[in-house]
Amino acid sequence: MGMGLRAPHFPYLEQRPSTEVAWFEAQTETYIHTHGRSLEMLQTIRQDYPVALHGISMNIGAPEGIRVDYLQGLRELIERVEPFIVSDHMSWNSISGQNFHNLLPIPFTEDSLQTLVNNIDFVQNFLRRALVLENISTYISYHHSHMSEWDFISEVSKRSGCALLLDVNNIYVNSRNHGFDPKYFMNHIPLDRVAQIHLSGPSDYGDFLYDTHSQEIPSQVWDLFKMLAPQVRHLPVLIERDDDIPDFRELEVEVMKAAYILENSYETERTTESV
Repeated sequence: MGMGLRAPHFPYLEQRPSTEVAWFEAQTETYIHTHGRSLEMLQTIRQDYPVALHGISMNIGAPEGIRVDYLQGLRELIERVEPFIVSDHMSWNSISGQNFHNLLPIPFTEDSLQTLVNNIDFVQNFLRRALVLENISTYISYHHSHMSEWDFISEVSKRSGCALLLDVNNIYVNSRNHGFDPKYFMNHIPLDRVAQIHLSGPSDYGDFLYDTHSQEIPSQVWDLFKMLAPQVRHLPVLIERDDDIPDFRELEVEVMKAAYILENSYETERTTESV
């Protein structure tokens, strides 16, 4: 079980405490093109734990292609910390040099799909490794989309060879915001293409959910994870918190809960098989 590496936890982690956390995920943009305390802390953590890199600025869905300077910085960071996963989001966030500082949705069309596949191919060749892409939370949809989100994501992975980061919270958020069954979504994603799982908590604004990563994981997300657990217990699972970050030990409770769910799914299946 993993946890997002966040600055408020640096003083605690510098003591190299005993913890239930097996690995950490670092936000890529915090460490690219920097030589300060954050990078030093990441390298210290890397001495004791496996590390994954998770980005928010690759802009993989942009028709204008991927910035080479960004990829060069990412490749240098990869060489420094040797992450076991390099991931980003299936979205776009800038055009013509203007960054919107948000993960914006991609139309589910054939043209968008081909753009993604071309960009993914470029990135994977540049980095010389497979890319892992996450399903995002969305608050609008496009009239000209002619695929479902799950079909689009599945086809991107099939055509490009990229792996998937399945964010269970984002599935729940989108199911509420767009009115679909989250279980149907999970049943129509190729789980053999999934390389990692994210769990987090959204903010509820009544008419819609917003993916803030600032709340405890709600029961609805835990229930979806329990349904998924027997099929993904071999995968790395991450607890995310980006705002209103609690003490490390408090957040570690959610790590332990996710680990228990995975272990219990194994025990349940083993008991069923022996009957």
